[in-house]
Amino acid sequence: MTKIQRETMSILFFIKRAKLLRNGEAPICVRVTVNKQAVEIRIKRSVSIDRWCQAKGCAKGKDRESKELNSFLDAVRLKILQIHRDIELEAQSPVSATAILERYYGKDQKMLLEVFKEHNDKCRALIGKEYVEGTIRKFDTSLLYMKQYLLAQYRKEDMPLQEIDQEFVRNFEFFLKTEKLCQNNSALKHIKNFRKVIRIAIGNEWIKKDPFAYYRFKLEETDPEFLTMDEIKIILAKEFTIKRVEQVRDVFVFCIFTGLAFSDVKDLSPEHLVKDNKGELWIRKNRQKTKIMCNIPVLPVAASILDKYKDVAECTGKLLPVLCNQRTNSYLKEIADVCGIHKNLSTHTARHSYATTVCS
Repeated sequence: MTKIQRETMSILFFIKRAKLLRNGEAPICVRVTVNKQAVEIRIKRSVSIDRWCQAKGCAKGKDRESKELNSFLDAVRLKILQIHRDIELEAQSPVSATAILERYYGKDQKMLLEVFKEHNDKCRALIGKEYVEGTIRKFDTSLLYMKQYLLAQYRKEDMPLQEIDQEFVRNFEFFLKTEKLCQNNSALKHIKNFRKVIRIAIGNEWIKKDPFAYYRFKLEETDPEFLTMDEIKIILAKEFTIKRVEQVRDVFVFCIFTGLAFSDVKDLSPEHLVKDNKGELWIRKNRQKTKIMCNIPVLPVAASILDKYKDVAECTGKLLPVLCNQRTNSYLKEIADVCGIHKNLSTHTARHSYATTVCS
């Protein structure tokens, strides 16, 4: 009868006495042995030689530093044992000391930021087909915030997907609201972008449990800012000495009297202008976000702005001189101050003003 050989594994902590660090302490290593094959690595901790008990593989004494170090060593041991069990259950690769330590440092696992960046790069390749440039910028911002969160919370440049749990998600939301000063709805947009990456990981079986399983999105109702007709008239009548500020004002007013989003106005070209049977001018264009065709009458105020910038259309092929969204919003705050309007003006304010004031 053939005897089945039982797998053996041992974990040993020891110090390198001959390779002291600059602070005079010895680096601590862990040796993992599986079926008599051993692999050892440093665990980024050190200790004074006289405070180390080699027989027990831990720090001597009951002082705070020794207790903290021993707690860390216990955590390392438990993590290695858990990895060993996970590899056994997966049955996709043989259990070895090398495989265990590679997984401990995430070398054989998919990393969060790696997958996040890959997702963003693929979306960027689909600009003009499935995505617009503005959406990709939002994905990149979410990735940037995730990088900052990992450094601030975990002091890591990346993290294995397997280590992400519900607490990680909740703490990320807390980080967005406290460190990045995001309002609730803005924070949830970044959380949703993060969740999309997690769904990719689950679909590819890179992680087993969904950290969003019990997470609930709670969007808050907002009261969007809009301008009254009196405020619109003040902005229209104001004269600006700086040409860029005047251009931002004109584009903003054009949005107010057409209801077009900033991204749609930015791409507006002569081909989007059509005349009906009565000779009246209309804007006919697919919305960039929804791809739905819109038909908008060009009101007198909007028509006068188009006429003002007709030379721009001849030179650039675009109807209006539109700056980037960030600079536009910056100038709009300056315009509000100069006009004595105590409201937080943004490119979104124009659409809300069209729906609330112009169309009422």
